[in-house]
Amino acid sequence: MVEFFMNFNPVMQAFLATLFTWAMTAVGATLVFATKTINQRMLDGMLGFAGGVMIAASYWSLLGPAIEMSEDSVVGVWFPAATGFLLGGIFIWSIDKILPHLHPNAEMTDAEGYRPKKMKRSTLLVFAITLHNIPEGLAIGIAFGALANGGTESSLAGALALALGIGIQNFPEGAAVALPLRGEGMSRRKSFMYGQFSGMVEPIAAVIGAIAVAFIEPLLPYALSFAAGAMIFVVTEEVIPGSQEKGNKDLASMSLMFGFILMMILDVALG
Repeated sequence: MVEFFMNFNPVMQAFLATLFTWAMTAVGATLVFATKTINQRMLDGMLGFAGGVMIAASYWSLLGPAIEMSEDSVVGVWFPAATGFLLGGIFIWSIDKILPHLHPNAEMTDAEGYRPKKMKRSTLLVFAITLHNIPEGLAIGIAFGALANGGTESSLAGALALALGIGIQNFPEGAAVALPLRGEGMSRRKSFMYGQFSGMVEPIAAVIGAIAVAFIEPLLPYALSFAAGAMIFVVTEEVIPGSQEKGNKDLASMSLMFGFILMMILDVALG
């Protein structure tokens, strides 16, 4: 796998990696062809697992490397990581206030963003998962874009581990959109299309992130931390609360632990 990706430039590597993560979203959405109803415990467990993967990736794949790159920084080792992390959270917070969206377990009365009451539930659910996927795509793109600045085979393996981990957690995200829509009576085909559509933003965000850092090396630690801050904001503001609001707190918490462990193992073992 590593040898295959070494044949491409970092921007194309990021694009190919996020085609995989998009495909995993689509695979999760295919569950609508097997069932019409959604098991709430399963959904909450999958959301918790996704949160664990995102938390682990935020440190091992993003913040940790950003701090290492800043060891010789004139502004201090901590400054790029802290600044980028905060800006990432502010960025997603701003989108959260503007983009109409609805969490998978929420009622229409809990829809957020600008004038959400005038939009369909299906559209709001897709926008919610799309909001999750923006920082994930950026993270993958930035990780691969860093390779343009003297990356090694080991750092390429680390970027691939990040893409693999995010791809795995995209499976429940695709299901989290498609299954509720199917349960409300939407056709299997439409439910699937809405579910997989939410992953389309990741290749776009990845290419933008890869291009930005591939040609502006001083931005790299800030960019890595920016992606980490964006993901942590999504996890704490939406993923964890959404996984626990129906009462399955223990299941969601343990699933988060397993997701964290899996991503940690992938990053440490491969990266």
